[in-house]
Amino acid sequence: MQKQDTTAIIKKMIEENTTRVKLGVTDIDGILRGKMVSFEKFISIAEKGFGFCDVVFGWDANDAAYDNAAFTGWHTGYPDALATIDAATLREIPWEDDLPLVLADFSNDKKAAHLCPRSLLKQVIGQLAEAGFTAQAAQEFEWFNFKKEAATPEPISTGMFGYSLLRASQNSAYFQQLFSDLLDFGVPLEGLHTETGPGVYEAAITYSDALEAADRAVLFKTGVKEIASRHNITASFMAKWHEKLPGCSGHVHQSLWNSDGTKNLFFDSGSNSGMSPLMTHFMAGQLFCLPHILPMYAPTTNSYKRLVEGAWAPTTLTWGIDNRTTALRALPGSAGSTRLETRVVGSDSNPYLAIAACLASGLYGIKNKLSLQAMTIGNGYADGQYGSLPKSLEAAALAMQNAPMASELFGAAFVQHFTGTRLWETRQYAKAVTDWELKRYFEII
Repeated sequence: MQKQDTTAIIKKMIEENTTRVKLGVTDIDGILRGKMVSFEKFISIAEKGFGFCDVVFGWDANDAAYDNAAFTGWHTGYPDALATIDAATLREIPWEDDLPLVLADFSNDKKAAHLCPRSLLKQVIGQLAEAGFTAQAAQEFEWFNFKKEAATPEPISTGMFGYSLLRASQNSAYFQQLFSDLLDFGVPLEGLHTETGPGVYEAAITYSDALEAADRAVLFKTGVKEIASRHNITASFMAKWHEKLPGCSGHVHQSLWNSDGTKNLFFDSGSNSGMSPLMTHFMAGQLFCLPHILPMYAPTTNSYKRLVEGAWAPTTLTWGIDNRTTALRALPGSAGSTRLETRVVGSDSNPYLAIAACLASGLYGIKNKLSLQAMTIGNGYADGQYGSLPKSLEAAALAMQNAPMASELFGAAFVQHFTGTRLWETRQYAKAVTDWELKRYFEII
């Protein structure tokens, strides 16, 4: 962080009589963790950073400590790691009287930097810069909304009403506040609408540079939950909450531009498709790497309940032009709009890891000049000639753990730690006795 950036935000806070500041860091699961500090404390740590307990990388989404993490654990005593504030992320939280919030990461900590999701994305962006590229991206999310006071999950609306103006209007106060407050929060939306299913919304976040896109996505998920709570609503980004309803996606849109961001390198007006050779190499890289890094897009056991045939989520290693049944949906158009949509990504993903995976695997395809396989026409679920996605988190995590390519893209330390956390997740699931088991076996077996 440059000194002038620190000085500028402190000056702004003094002018606004700031007394406290929220600090946020993101864990392996994409959960925003943090604390509130006094303004005096913030001044003292703004440039030199601050200590944050490294347990943020040593426990799961429910604060249960991993038993297979070499980086931190009972054996290390859970010391602090150095977190560094990024002044460019300063925002004010509209629904908390414009309380300032600033994000931090662990890029300046020699050990934690290898595991920190935001730091990992910054490393990938740096690799792109070395190759002469900048990346633009945006994530879009689907999520279900439930009545907070209900004893069992009860959506805020009924029926399958995708793109329904009626259903949006019936929860107008919540719907409108999402759009307006997220804009004021520095997370502008291109669009917001109901999706097919009871109480489900979809939002497209406005395109930006890749790091800002991931910051916005993380803040979007937290912001939606906080705004929802103020309307007695629980917002869920679980990938699949009900077997009879569609799952929730977190599609990533992306494109590569030249070093000064003035030319979209995915666009080629001279090609029949409108796609440049660079874009085809990028897509080939994603498809080649996809089965080896899938946990970065689908990180929970529940993720794989979404990745099933006919549920608006891909199952095969396929691509198509404007095809919503394939893993990759190419969207050639104008010099400003040509982009790739990676549809494997779920709403339960960690945005930093999902976007890092998209960009790193695409760059892999460019560096190795990989050729793009034949385009799928029609039903991608029926096109299995190039293979299918792993069908469980355990299978996907083991594939990533044993893939030299994954370590080449993200470093051995990250792959070892991340896949260990995913295998931990599968062990927790394996121990659980589910409602399905009770209903099926309790009396009759």
